[in-house]
Amino acid sequence: MAAALPASPYSSSERTVPHRQPPERRRIAPWADPLFAALAQGAAWLTLSLLVGILLSLLIGAAPAIKQFGLGFLWSTEWDPVKEHFGGLVMIYGTLMTSAIALLIAVPVSFGIAIFLTEMSPGWLKRPLGIAIELLAAVPSIVYGMWGLLVFSPILATYVQQPLQAAFKGVPVLGAFVSGAPVGIGLLSAGIILAIMVIPFIASVMRDVFEVTPPMLKESAYGLGATTWEVVSRVVLPYTKSGVVGGIMLGLGRALGETMAVTFVIGNFNQLNSLSLFEAANSITSALANEFAEAGEGLHQASLIYLGLVLFFITFVVLTLSKLLLSQLRKGEGTRT
Repeated sequence: MAAALPASPYSSSERTVPHRQPPERRRIAPWADPLFAALAQGAAWLTLSLLVGILLSLLIGAAPAIKQFGLGFLWSTEWDPVKEHFGGLVMIYGTLMTSAIALLIAVPVSFGIAIFLTEMSPGWLKRPLGIAIELLAAVPSIVYGMWGLLVFSPILATYVQQPLQAAFKGVPVLGAFVSGAPVGIGLLSAGIILAIMVIPFIASVMRDVFEVTPPMLKESAYGLGATTWEVVSRVVLPYTKSGVVGGIMLGLGRALGETMAVTFVIGNFNQLNSLSLFEAANSITSALANEFAEAGEGLHQASLIYLGLVLFFITFVVLTLSKLLLSQLRKGEGTRT
């Protein structure tokens, strides 16, 4: 008979699993989390400090013009460097009008591109077309400006401006909106070029947010007999409207700050005698690009910096309104949920 094994001095309940040593990286890096937190917080404070520094530098640089003209600078149309009388209404109007034209054109086109890529495009075309649209964002703005001046403006003058002027000549209201020398340079030309430039940004954001819509929701709608438009309008858009608004605001910010392309095609003429979309005009960015290098250290330079401060304020207001709109949309979604 085999000898019985000696009993263990420990019962099964008293046996313990040997303690495992933590990996080496855990033992030598207790400082990693505090360091990462400090770096992240430092980056946030650095960004805020840069923003405050830019604002203060603009306020200091524009102080002589603010003291001289006050808020009247915002609604004065006079811009005379010789007499040192300056007003920014022409540039502000040009900036807002070209950005509005760009959005009116770019938003529907971008929406159509995003819907086609996510809902209607065949598989072999989706990726190449998406890449081609995104490549438009990589084209330098000066190339858009040169193309707009040399190629697009003559086409616009020949096939759009001249027929419109012939059709509405003598009409009291509509005739005023198409007046101007038939050269294809002005607010409309600048707005169309800006629209071409912001389409890739808006379309890419819309496409990405449309793709995050749960497939089950769309397939359920299709199963109930909904058309593509009904799926998009009643399922996709309600689910992704916050992202769509964010993409539109991204495009608006891009349009407000564009410089070189607008400088080439807007005409760079300080006038507000006509509301025609074909008249040469000016914008804040084009005025800064054209005049800042020649402005001396005086009221002229301070007025240009004042224009930069106004553009900073416009951009800040646009971003603030977009944040408020997005928060309202999210609040409405939470209430319905």
